[in-house]
Amino acid sequence: MSINLTKGQQISLSKSGGGALSVVRMGLGWQAVPRKGFLAKLIVREIDLDASAVLYADKEPVDVVYFQHLVSNDGSVRHTGDNLTGGAGQGGDDESIIVDLQRVPTGIDQIVFTVSSFTGQTFAEVSNAFCRLIDDTTGQELARYTLAGGGNDTAQIMAEVHRSDTGWQMAAIGAPANGRTFQDLIPAIAPHL
Repeated sequence: MSINLTKGQQISLSKSGGGALSVVRMGLGWQAVPRKGFLAKLIVREIDLDASAVLYADKEPVDVVYFQHLVSNDGSVRHTGDNLTGGAGQGGDDESIIVDLQRVPTGIDQIVFTVSSFTGQTFAEVSNAFCRLIDDTTGQELARYTLAGGGNDTAQIMAEVHRSDTGWQMAAIGAPANGRTFQDLIPAIAPHL
């Protein structure tokens, strides 16, 4: 059973029957807002949103996984590839980042997931954008955070997973930001660590 997360809500990443999840996948999906009018079909502008995962150790970024660096230096986090157009919307994922929680080095205490518009469109031009967490072993969706509200921002600090005394936890952040790449978002991430 999936949980629809609200901004700031946290969930535990422990299995309901006990034990911890071992591999999770953060999926991202989106569609372009349908254009209206006579020339709408002639002026199709594709939207390239990019999912990134920034790995932190004691509030310092130490590694990143994104479309130009598909695997973390330690191999525990892997991006499945860049989607330049979107289209899945409320269906499947357009981009995914897989995290092997058991292989994440003990020094890494937070992984922050971001989405940015590489082509520069604002979220007013994006519809059905979501971020979801899946138990990659079973394929079960655990949580979903829907990006709502459009707006003039070009990026979003979507969610983060962090270590706690009881295991890994996930929190929906949902903070708007501006930037085309994860590097642009590092200052916007800092208040959420």
